[in-house]
Amino acid sequence: MQNREGNFIINRIKSVKYALKGAYLLVRFEPSIQVQVIIAIVMCGLGFYFNISSTEWILQLLTISLVISIEGINTAIEKIADFIHPNFNISIGLIKDVAAGAVFIASVFAVIIGLIIYLPKII
Repeated sequence: MQNREGNFIINRIKSVKYALKGAYLLVRFEPSIQVQVIIAIVMCGLGFYFNISSTEWILQLLTISLVISIEGINTAIEKIADFIHPNFNISIGLIKDVAAGAVFIASVFAVIIGLIIYLPKII
């Protein structure tokens, strides 16, 4: 039984290692993620400047994590699609468009949430 628990813990540590590597690769090499990270830093700076509430911080951080996560999933979908079918394909194009649409929807709602939080403080 000890051996199984040891393997479980080692496997969880390896999983975290792979996840950190994936996050690093996204931030290091994907321009869309880099833009989202810069926006996230700016928004966090605004949060400190305007002294937003705990609830507003929670909503802002959830929104930031949602957009960046969906952007990462979109990147993975695009990489898989390009690997499976490197040449132009209508079906692959549709898949990529739908994934990009998910990022767009999350981004639009992130802007709305940002306006709800910051517009009253600015005006």
